[in-house]
Amino acid sequence: MTEAFDRALSRTMGVETPRDIRPLAGMPCCADLPARVPTGESDEKEIPSGHLLDGRFLIKDVAGRSMATTVYEARDVQTGHDVAVKVPHLRTESDPVAFGRFQREERIGLMLSDPFLLRFVPVGESRSRPYLVTEFIDGCNLAFVIHRTKPIPERDALRIASSLCAALGKMHERRIIHRDLKPDNIMVCRDGRICLVDFGMSAGLDEGRGLLASLAPLFGTPEFMAPEQVRNKRNDERTDIYSLGVILYQMLTGVLPYRNEDPWVAAHMRVNGDPPAPRSINPDLSPQAEEIVLCALRRKPEERYRTVAAFKAALDAPDRVHVTGLSQRLEAPKWRLSLHGTPILAGLLIGFCALAAMVGMFFVLFLLMRHR
Repeated sequence: MTEAFDRALSRTMGVETPRDIRPLAGMPCCADLPARVPTGESDEKEIPSGHLLDGRFLIKDVAGRSMATTVYEARDVQTGHDVAVKVPHLRTESDPVAFGRFQREERIGLMLSDPFLLRFVPVGESRSRPYLVTEFIDGCNLAFVIHRTKPIPERDALRIASSLCAALGKMHERRIIHRDLKPDNIMVCRDGRICLVDFGMSAGLDEGRGLLASLAPLFGTPEFMAPEQVRNKRNDERTDIYSLGVILYQMLTGVLPYRNEDPWVAAHMRVNGDPPAPRSINPDLSPQAEEIVLCALRRKPEERYRTVAAFKAALDAPDRVHVTGLSQRLEAPKWRLSLHGTPILAGLLIGFCALAAMVGMFFVLFLLMRHR
């Protein structure tokens, strides 16, 4: 099925298919993936197996669940292909921001065409309920691979990151940034392909800052955010480069670069401090690999790789990377209270202040009434 998709993509889109569309084939850490990772139970009323959705998509089974959606494995009876049908939960439909993200995912996805990006199936407007349809991915997410094999061997981690640079490059060519890169949104296919998914937080570089953009830090994933996302500043291609740097750091060391029980505190740490040197956690890493990941994790966007192509060049030829000693110039995070950078703490503090002001106002009124 993958080969059929690739041939159709080349014919209809006029896009050159990458020479190696299965870069992870034969990689030990990506071998022997389970057919499906077990999912938890759901209190949502689910579509039963055997149901023919809108006369076209024959539901087979639940393939995955999240807090917002349920994904079903299905058969497109028009084409005979296996597909994934993603259905939002009722609480997602009733939330304007969450449902807007769901609709945005399909709108962005239909604009993209590449073997390393999830392919969306056009359905049209006449649907009995909200849902979107994509190719069915036979494999597991990168989070499963990292959990099973940590740390991932350096050579394999660099190859995975290089493939992700190729996927991001196709998005950036269309002037679209992902903004929610994390291992859960990266699928490792059983045939050796890698696939970037979930475009609900994606945005065009030419777009204005609408409601979703202004709330991006609240709905992103704190552990993988770039400092400019935490501060709610303008995002660009280098925002994705930072998030990919976090993923590479986790693959190489087995841990996240910033760790705290409160993910928003961990997110704020990257605004005013650097992570521990990767080789202090995994001494087997080469100085070149450490230099690559630390360059991607520079706090200031202008100090990172300028493009994913430059990032990929370093990943593909680590022996040519000049070690500048970034690991010797790291600054430990210093805690500073920032209402803008820590929205949960900001909300609690603002609420407390508002409550205190109300109590104080009532107390003053009470005193005035008693002295009359």
